Amino acid sequence: MSTEPKERTPLPAVPGTDPSRCMLDSYRIAIAQMVADALGLTVEQVYPGVQYGKKGVDFTVALPRFRLPGKVDDLAKKVIEKFQPNDYVASVQHDKAFIHFMLDTNNVTRDILTQIHDLGDKYGTNESGKGKKVVLEYSSPNIAKSFHVGHLRSTIIGAFLERLYKACGWDVTSMNYLGDWGTQFGLIAVGFEKYGDRELLEKDTIKHLFDVYVKINKDAEADPQVKVDAAAWFRRMENYEPEALEDWRLWRRLSIEKYASEYDRLNVHFDVYTGESEVSQEGMQKAVAKLEELGLVEESNGAKLIDLEKHGLGKAVIRKRDGTSIYLTRDIGGTIERMEKYKPDKMIWVVSSQQDLHLAQFFKILELMGYPWAKDLVHINYGLVQGMSTRKGTVVFLEQIIQEATRSMHEVMQKNEEKYNAVEDPEMTSREIGITGIKIQDMAAKRINNYTFNWDRMLSFEGDTGPYLQYAHVRLASIGRKNPELLPLPPRNEIQTDFLSQYGQAREIVMLLGSYPDVVLTALKTHEPSGVVTFLFRLAHAISSAWDVVIVKGEQDKQKATAKMWLFESARVVLRQGMVLLSIRPLERM
Repeated sequence: MSTEPKERTPLPAVPGTDPSRCMLDSYRIAIAQMVADALGLTVEQVYPGVQYGKKGVDFTVALPRFRLPGKVDDLAKKVIEKFQPNDYVASVQHDKAFIHFMLDTNNVTRDILTQIHDLGDKYGTNESGKGKKVVLEYSSPNIAKSFHVGHLRSTIIGAFLERLYKACGWDVTSMNYLGDWGTQFGLIAVGFEKYGDRELLEKDTIKHLFDVYVKINKDAEADPQVKVDAAAWFRRMENYEPEALEDWRLWRRLSIEKYASEYDRLNVHFDVYTGESEVSQEGMQKAVAKLEELGLVEESNGAKLIDLEKHGLGKAVIRKRDGTSIYLTRDIGGTIERMEKYKPDKMIWVVSSQQDLHLAQFFKILELMGYPWAKDLVHINYGLVQGMSTRKGTVVFLEQIIQEATRSMHEVMQKNEEKYNAVEDPEMTSREIGITGIKIQDMAAKRINNYTFNWDRMLSFEGDTGPYLQYAHVRLASIGRKNPELLPLPPRNEIQTDFLSQYGQAREIVMLLGSYPDVVLTALKTHEPSGVVTFLFRLAHAISSAWDVVIVKGEQDKQKATAKMWLFESARVVLRQGMVLLSIRPLERM
């Protein structure tokens, strides 16, 4: 039997909506039209006021927002009296200053499941950024120093933003701007002459250079001459003396190779590896000369600085007394060069809130230099991770964090021998669950908040954790394996979905699935991964509530079994999409 929906009353087009990618836009437009007709407004005026309702209500309109003359009760009465159920809206209800709307369950179920099927992996994407370019800089560790937790946060949040902008149609260039220049490399060079070991360097570049750095720093505390030697060495590097650069080039190459393999484990890949060293001396000198021409530079004890006091940003040093460049000079020169090379519409830096002042100073300086694009520079900041160390209490490198998370998850998996034996690659699976735990713990709260790293909570299958999310996806994937006779699903117009309306749990899943495109658009406005995480847990809980009610296995009526299968398959597609957006690799078995 065909279940093709009958032709519906056409709806007006509303700017900023796209029913071809977000089916609920149609239903919101239908609601806006009802309210507009009753109150003498335009659909465009009403549409922004059609908001998701609280539990038990699909959408809500707050009448006071329209600032119409007369009492709210009288306005509500007009809407209620004029209301006629249609293909989109089944009922309305007046509640104080609000009108609540419930959608037609049968139609909304079929519409949303059909759209997810038609769009597949494109479901949740949009074209709001079509034709626009963004350069996104994130992670940016210092070579020769440990990849610490701050860089891990920048990496996790940055990888999410990269995927988010791509999902919204932007052309994204992801960039890892390495801390590979500065006086500390003079210090490491001096240290390497004393403590360096070529074999250890090849074996674990970053760890060995970090060890050298720690040792030479200790020496420098006891002997001031060490710092003098280090500054002299860095001057030679800035003068591009081949001997001074030879070892540094090797350290940089080996560090990037090491980082690339660690990023791969985290499911993170950069379009460009660049660094402070690649900002040209000429570019920096031009920038400083322009600042001097504009009368923005003043001298203090031989150093050059810019007074930003009247902008509430203190004083910013752009040249040290010894004439060498510092971060700020390199950031200014580098940004100008980057703008010329990539010509983006927006540039984003994912850097901790500890650097708020630095980013604000450097954006303000570019604005004072008269660059119109300075307004398109964005700093996405985040709070600190507290209490993160290995269980033995030592500082952790990224590799140690991943190893420990993998080992812990492997132990948990081995407790269920039957399931463990069904997993093809237990090592890879336990690593992915562990990494999911790390990422979800990081992204679960608003990014500006500090959070305390908790190994036990992060690796738990109970509560809202990464392992729980993977488990929800694995359970959905298992439905297909346990009911092979239902797959592949028949053409969608042959699947009868009306009977699903008897299950409140099915309706809750459908409405959540329908809201996913909005979750993506909201994330783009806020640059917050936490909204996506919250959505995925709400979806996982709704699926969990449906397991024992909307049962597929054992359903005698094949039509009903097929419709239930379609519901769960659609849920799997959306759960997967959300996990991929967070840079998580969804598992099929665990």
